[in-house]
Amino acid sequence: MRIIILGAGQVGRSLVENLVSEKNHITVVDTNPARLQMVHELHDVNILCAHGAHPVTLSKAGADDADMLVAVTNSDEVNMIACQVAQSLFHVPNKVARVREPGYMEQNQALFAKAAVPVDVLINPEALVTQHLKKLIRYPGALQVINFADGLAQLVAVRATTGGALVGQRISALRERLPAVEIRVAAIFRQNHSVVPDGDTVIQDGDEVFFVAARPDIRLVLNELRRREKPYKRIVIAGGGNIGARLARVLEEDYRVKVIEQDMARCQLLSERLRKTTVLYGSASDRELLLEESIESADVFLALTNDDEANIMSSMLAKRMGARTVITLISNPSYAELVQGGSIDIAISPQQATIGALLTHVRRGDVVAVHSLRRGTAEAMEAVAHGDPQSSQVVGKRIDELPLPPGAMVGAVVRGEDVIIAHDSTQIEEGDHVIVLVPDKRDMQAVERLFQVGLTFLL
Repeated sequence: MRIIILGAGQVGRSLVENLVSEKNHITVVDTNPARLQMVHELHDVNILCAHGAHPVTLSKAGADDADMLVAVTNSDEVNMIACQVAQSLFHVPNKVARVREPGYMEQNQALFAKAAVPVDVLINPEALVTQHLKKLIRYPGALQVINFADGLAQLVAVRATTGGALVGQRISALRERLPAVEIRVAAIFRQNHSVVPDGDTVIQDGDEVFFVAARPDIRLVLNELRRREKPYKRIVIAGGGNIGARLARVLEEDYRVKVIEQDMARCQLLSERLRKTTVLYGSASDRELLLEESIESADVFLALTNDDEANIMSSMLAKRMGARTVITLISNPSYAELVQGGSIDIAISPQQATIGALLTHVRRGDVVAVHSLRRGTAEAMEAVAHGDPQSSQVVGKRIDELPLPPGAMVGAVVRGEDVIIAHDSTQIEEGDHVIVLVPDKRDMQAVERLFQVGLTFLL
């Protein structure tokens, strides 16, 4: 594919890193020469230092024959206008834009129609992070919860802990303890190394276990891997920005929610927009404030400000003072690797959420969804099997016949409304949605090629 990426920030650079190995022709545009030089030194891509929305810039970047424009600059307006110019002057067939401003998103159906601002795929990081946080709160104890096939199947990551029924037991014991539940343990990460699971693998304390099951069975499996977790009730959110406000709004009907915000004007706005949420003026790093608000009785403390260091410090303080679960928003991926699993239970990266959504729309083959796992080191993919045994490398094949990279595993096959947990003897049929977990994201290209249908497979 010929792809133009506007914006050489963290998301733009990560996108280049994911796509450059797949023989795509990539041009990166940014107004910051230092950022562009960084990209050029690391990857074999074209760079252009110019304003991304200008017609001359897009022409120089190759918009005349581009397959896709991905606009991820720091400006919503630049991203939107770039898509408009790409459509009106160059007829670029696929246009993806990152848009953060809630006011734009509230009018998205009318604003981003073909006759208005022609954006084919709209990526809103705040909405993606909010959805992710909502699922984590719904499933106490989970590190990550991902929907596949419109939510029929879910991939859940959980840290096995002493006290869980399966710690020290073989994976095959799951079937004995839950005979009515179909489950596939798709990956285990132990001390940051991938362990290829089979029935004889023994689950150890501290293991990150990724399993696939039909959505109704998720809670049963969580309870086996960890101590039985009580449902969350009391939620404290540090930071009343776009993500904090959005999350409070979706939670306040079912939970007791408090938001701590240190900007008085923002506090007043939040108090007007939120119906049942308690809005507190102050700093989440203020020990006296946390004591007054009984932080020790909080089921979840979420640090969601725009400052990584402030989020980390307030989270560590809340945890030390007795908050049951601490979730921290961290933009710097290096910080996320350092802090998760200690005082901070879960570190969330808005960049990784954005990249996962973007990759869904730029991957090759009939890929429905791509999700980044473990802060970007692994990926999970949902792909549709098309063709027949002559034109496809997967249709008509058993799972154990698929030439998957080492460690990659099929977790489940969704056929219509049925979730079929994968076994070696499971045969893939045309139209199946196949969920594959890839512990090393560098193997994604090989997995994607399996789901491509072409004349080469007829020879």
